[in-house]
Amino acid sequence: MGAIDDVIGFITSGNIGGLPPIVVMIIIFVIGLVVGYLVHLFLKIAIIAAIILFVLAYFGFFGLSLSALKDLADKYGPIVYQYGVLLIGMLPLGIGFIIGLIIGFIFA
Repeated sequence: MGAIDDVIGFITSGNIGGLPPIVVMIIIFVIGLVVGYLVHLFLKIAIIAAIILFVLAYFGFFGLSLSALKDLADKYGPIVYQYGVLLIGMLPLGIGFIIGLIIGFIFA
C-alpha cells in the first residue's frame, strides 16, 4: 500500500509549473484525445493519397524509389525514436497521453 499512497500523494500535493499535478494530467489527456482524433483524420487522407500515388507510379507519371524512402527513414527515424522514448519516460503523463490518443483515435 505504500506505493499507492505515494502516487496518490503526488497527485494531490505539490505542483508542476505552478499547476497541481492532476490538472497537468488532465491537460495531457485532453491533448492525447485531440492528437488521436487528428491522427485518425490524417490516416484517412494518407490512405487516399497513397492509393493515388501508387496509381500514378503504376502509369509512370511518378517514380518511387525505395532508396529515397530508406534515406528518409535513416534521417528521421532516430529523432522519432528519441521523442517516443521521451514521451514514455514521463510515465504518468505519457500514460495519460497514450490513453487519450487511443480513445481519440477509436471514437473519431
